[in-house]
Amino acid sequence: MRRRSNIAVDTASGRLNFRQHAESMDAAEYTNLKRVEGTHWYYAGKRELVCRWLKKVRPIKSEETLLDCGAGTGRFAAEMEPHCKVVVLDDHEESLELLREQFSPEQVITLAENGIPLPNESVDYVTALDVLEHVEHDAIAVEGFYRVLKQDGIALVTVPAEMALWSDWDVSLHHFRRYSRKELKGIFPDDQWEILYHNYTNILAYPVAWVLRKLRKQKPAGDTQNRMEDRIPAAWLNSFLRRIFVGMAFWRIPFPFGLSLILVARKRPM
Repeated sequence: MRRRSNIAVDTASGRLNFRQHAESMDAAEYTNLKRVEGTHWYYAGKRELVCRWLKKVRPIKSEETLLDCGAGTGRFAAEMEPHCKVVVLDDHEESLELLREQFSPEQVITLAENGIPLPNESVDYVTALDVLEHVEHDAIAVEGFYRVLKQDGIALVTVPAEMALWSDWDVSLHHFRRYSRKELKGIFPDDQWEILYHNYTNILAYPVAWVLRKLRKQKPAGDTQNRMEDRIPAAWLNSFLRRIFVGMAFWRIPFPFGLSLILVARKRPM
């Protein structure tokens, strides 16, 4: 899980600004993520479906570069490294320490005051997996994706869906919002992006999640060990949920709801 971003906007210049802002719960969140992300059906399934979607859009070439924004523990980027060059971006020291242990210095970059510290049109893919909900000015972040992508470059984002599911889990992770389909598409303007796929995911788990989040008692913000969302089910159920989650993420049926949203877009010419 990632926490609220330290990104703010200088209203006079319109540029992204970075300010140091330590959260006492962050260390616990990263520890918890490292504990569950390897096998938990949601995290493992999300990495699998993102990799499959990138390959579905077009063959990934070894000389191409993928920028993973809000790279967290670096697990997804590490799994993509056999397929292409990877660069990882984060703005939080807990994450940066983990990333520096896994990647070379030139692969690890820190968010700068004026945004992503990369040249225009310098990467082939941008991923932001459960990141934009932590960014107050998410449309400006997407403008940064557009700037660094090469012509016909691919952006893929995932976000939590539906404010009806808002709970203490979102509060503890410092989310600014959960998205509707319209809201997510709205920050990818038609004159800049060709939307290749845009749909809800985690459809079957939605009713259960809605009931659990409405009925459960509020827990302290830092209580990461007891969150229902992070408990790893029995092996057979974990495997089943992962297969369903990944498989339905490729259906062309426009689902009316889901726990998450995925959007895949191609950069239009400037």
